[in-house]
Amino acid sequence: MKKLLTICCLFCLCVLTTTAQSIYDYQVKDDAGKNVSLSAYKGKVLLIVNTATRCGFTPQYKDLQALYEKYHAQGLEILDFPCNQFGSQAPGTIQEIHQFCTANYDIKFPQFDKIDVNGANESPLYTYLKSQKGFAGFDLSDPTGSKLDQMFKKNDPDYAKNPSIKWNFTKFLVSKDGKVIKRYEPSDKMANVEADVCVQLYSNDVIEAIMDRRSIRRYLDKPVEHEKLEVVVRCGINAPSAVNRQPWIVRVVEDQQLIKDVTEVYKKENAEQVKRDANFKNMFRNAPNLICVCTPKNGGDLDAGLLGENMMLAAQSLGLGTCCLGGPVRFLNSNANAKFFIDRLDIPEGYQLNYILAIGYPDESPAAKPRDPSKVKFIK
Repeated sequence: MKKLLTICCLFCLCVLTTTAQSIYDYQVKDDAGKNVSLSAYKGKVLLIVNTATRCGFTPQYKDLQALYEKYHAQGLEILDFPCNQFGSQAPGTIQEIHQFCTANYDIKFPQFDKIDVNGANESPLYTYLKSQKGFAGFDLSDPTGSKLDQMFKKNDPDYAKNPSIKWNFTKFLVSKDGKVIKRYEPSDKMANVEADVCVQLYSNDVIEAIMDRRSIRRYLDKPVEHEKLEVVVRCGINAPSAVNRQPWIVRVVEDQQLIKDVTEVYKKENAEQVKRDANFKNMFRNAPNLICVCTPKNGGDLDAGLLGENMMLAAQSLGLGTCCLGGPVRFLNSNANAKFFIDRLDIPEGYQLNYILAIGYPDESPAAKPRDPSKVKFIK
């Protein structure tokens, strides 16, 4: 009977883990062994960390406390989960760990009971976190990140394919609405963590659209409603321009046959390339609609860029995907057999096709590609 009850409990735990839709569905134990529902943190930006007291990264406690002191009043919570799975570097009871952290780093953020983050006994919370943001690699430009990569490759050349937590002080950033935004490996710079925390603390619909937008290269076979295209373009022409010249000319292609006809020309000229692409439908990343932006031959590129960014963000806010295309433009501008497409755009004398925005309903959800914050410097 006891064995049956154990099996039932394990089954229920598995069901909870696989059916949970939000981080707020989970409960954890605090440092006194009491159950705490993460729903208590709704509306807060969370940084969830697995920690250790005898690790080379242990001094990060100082950075975490500084982050907590700086942003706690604005809505940041840091949730600390000690874990002894990596080199047995978190020995002792949770009370002993807490005493060490308060004595050496004066931490004030919540510290929870010790857990496993990998394996058969891993916390369901961490099963969920890893399912939302798997391992994306160490920063190989950082010496510590490079060393960690080499260390793990010695044991398992394919280690990067596993979403498991690799070491102490891995961090997960969670938005105010419970979405797991980003995962940081222990060697990632705390300055980058802080910058992302700030984005989440001050997030609104505009910032979310900016941070969520991706270039979409696969679309559903579903044209965008005319009314939505109208909204996107209206947002575009509300972009700023030098002395309000508005030098752009915009042409929105809804004619599906026109797209098919010019694609046939492209296919004849690029037969081998098309053959290699099993998903090829048309030369515009398979998008069902196009927004063609034209500028004067003597300038206007900067203003056109501002126009395009407005349109891409407006499209994102409406559940649409976009991709800024240059290759098709070069083909259309240089191939005489495609002249009928340019003619249909009715481009005024003295203007040229500058770029095309593919636009449609996304048929993919690509992950964000790395950005380099080191390119930004603040002059104070």
